[in-house]
Amino acid sequence: MAMTIHVDIVSAEQEIFSGPAEMVFAPAEMGEVGIAPRHTPMLTRLKAGEVRVQQPEGDEQFFYVSGGILEIQPHVVTVLADTALRARDIDEAAAIAAKENAERALADRKDDIDYAQAEAELVQAVAQLRALENLRKKTRR
Repeated sequence: MAMTIHVDIVSAEQEIFSGPAEMVFAPAEMGEVGIAPRHTPMLTRLKAGEVRVQQPEGDEQFFYVSGGILEIQPHVVTVLADTALRARDIDEAAAIAAKENAERALADRKDDIDYAQAEAELVQAVAQLRALENLRKKTRR
């Protein structure tokens, strides 16, 4: 039997996932990290992106996180996200619209827009769309 690590993914609103995994991939601030059982303890911030959980039975779960904190212990991984969604629950039309609005705001170059906010919205929308795309690739196999 393969060794596993327990994973909890929690948003400000609710627990999104809790269960065993053989491997976890997360968008840490310094780059994507891969977490296996008995990983060295670590605490880092997350950026907007996709969390992938490879489960013992071979399934792979995809989640979108808007940012937050990643805590790694040898037998437990905890994702405390500002916002977290299962990839299958992402509203694709809303993500596309948010991406287009952010791109338009950045392209207009008007003085009254908040560039940091527009860039953050663009990053989040792109991350949501990427999570959806990866979920679709996985289900086509």
